[in-house]
Amino acid sequence: MRSFVRNTMAQNHVRGSVVVIKDGQPQQISYGYAWYGKRIGNGNQKVVYPTASLQKVLTGAMIVQLINETANTNNQITQYTKISRFYPNLKNANKITIGNLLTHTSGITATGTEVNRGINYSEENAIKWIVNNANATPNTPIGTYYYNNTNYILLAGIIRSITGKSYEQNFQERIINKLGLQHTFLYQNIPGSMTDSISYIWNGSKNYQNAAYVKRSLASQLPGAGNLFSTPKDYYKMQVGLMDGSILSSSDFHYLTHLKAKTTEYSGGVYLKNNDTLKMAYGNLAGTHFADWFQMTTDNQNGLVMFLNQTVDNESAAKAVGYQILNHIKPNTFTSK
Repeated sequence: MRSFVRNTMAQNHVRGSVVVIKDGQPQQISYGYAWYGKRIGNGNQKVVYPTASLQKVLTGAMIVQLINETANTNNQITQYTKISRFYPNLKNANKITIGNLLTHTSGITATGTEVNRGINYSEENAIKWIVNNANATPNTPIGTYYYNNTNYILLAGIIRSITGKSYEQNFQERIINKLGLQHTFLYQNIPGSMTDSISYIWNGSKNYQNAAYVKRSLASQLPGAGNLFSTPKDYYKMQVGLMDGSILSSSDFHYLTHLKAKTTEYSGGVYLKNNDTLKMAYGNLAGTHFADWFQMTTDNQNGLVMFLNQTVDNESAAKAVGYQILNHIKPNTFTSK
């Protein structure tokens, strides 16, 4: 398996770190440099990678935890709760539900969330900017699917509002501490002893070109939607924790991925395909060359968590590399997209 994965990555000019899951056993396989200039290898214990949109399912999971915790209290929330309770000044908030945010069916089409504004935002100010940006943008009808970071940044604000604690503190207590993760941090908490990976492109003839990394200011714009850094191994543990009772029970995960507002295969941060036998999500961040993709059987027994830091800046090409590996793990099981 190791030689197959590394050869596949070499042939496709990608670099990164991968966890291959076969029959319930995870194996980390890495190739190339996470930071070429310092010759720090992918898979090095000091390296973490941006998870980009793969963070969203964890934000969604914390919302489900809060739905459970607030049941039968004065503070109760459900997937049908209108978000005007938390955002009274947001346009259409009296019609948009928490479920709409979780399924990208809020009608909010605001763009620019990944355009680096050069400011290191607090969570509160990042969320204020998102509300103002959404108010300045025309909406589509509620119930229309439109993938948008805004939805999950608003969910981070709801987590703050209900708990009276920061998203950061909630993530630490509800995810990192629960699973004992040693290589998972929100950007601002990456310790000095560790480093986030640099991204590169293969330009057709040379590796490690056009170096780009996630700047603190960009990460600070995306609480709940793109400010998490981790490793494929820790991310695999999070996927298992979403069903084994550590973060959510299997019935909670089913709830998260089958919300009533769902209009596509997407719900709660992941896509379910092939009659709910497969779960997956893809992520990258504007201005960088990272490509994150996970695809696993929903029983967590087989699949792939792939964090690439050298790509050709093409989602389909990155997935094609992953799909070759997936077919080697278990043929006739996975999907190419």
